[in-house]
Amino acid sequence: MDNIKVTASLEDYLEAIYEIIEEKQGVKAVEVAKRLNVKRSSVTEALKNLSEKNLVNYGRYDVISLTPSGVKVAKKVIEKHKTLYDFFTKILGLTPEEASENACKVEHVISEDVLQRLIAFIEFNNNYYCSEKKYVDEFQKFYEELKQ
Repeated sequence: MDNIKVTASLEDYLEAIYEIIEEKQGVKAVEVAKRLNVKRSSVTEALKNLSEKNLVNYGRYDVISLTPSGVKVAKKVIEKHKTLYDFFTKILGLTPEEASENACKVEHVISEDVLQRLIAFIEFNNNYYCSEKKYVDEFQKFYEELKQ
C-alpha cells in the first residue's frame, strides 16, 4: 500500500478532503468542489478513482471519509506543502500567497530525498541560526543586491 501512485490532481483532492474533515468532522462532494474550485462531476470522477485505489470511502450520496492509506497519503502531501511553505517564507522571504502558490506546485514533484534534505536544512537553520535572525536578513539583502 505504501507505493500507491497518485497524480498531482488526486493529491489535491486528498489534501482538500483531509482538511475539510479536520475542520468539519465530515465532508460531502459539494464541499470538495467548492474548496478546489472544480465542477461536481470532476469531484465524482476523482472520488471514484480514489475509491478504486482504496484511499477514500465513497458512496454517491454518503459522507466521504479517508481510509487509513488515504490519511497517510494526505498527511504526506500536507507535510510537503508545509515544509515548502516554511522554506519559501522563512528562508527565501516570499509572501504567504506566493509561498503557498509555489508550494502547491512543487509538492507534487519534489523527490523524497530532496524533501528530506530541505527538512534537514530548515532544522539546521532553526537550530544554528534562529537566535541570529541576521542570517536570513543577510540572505535577503544579498538577494536584493543580486537582482539589481
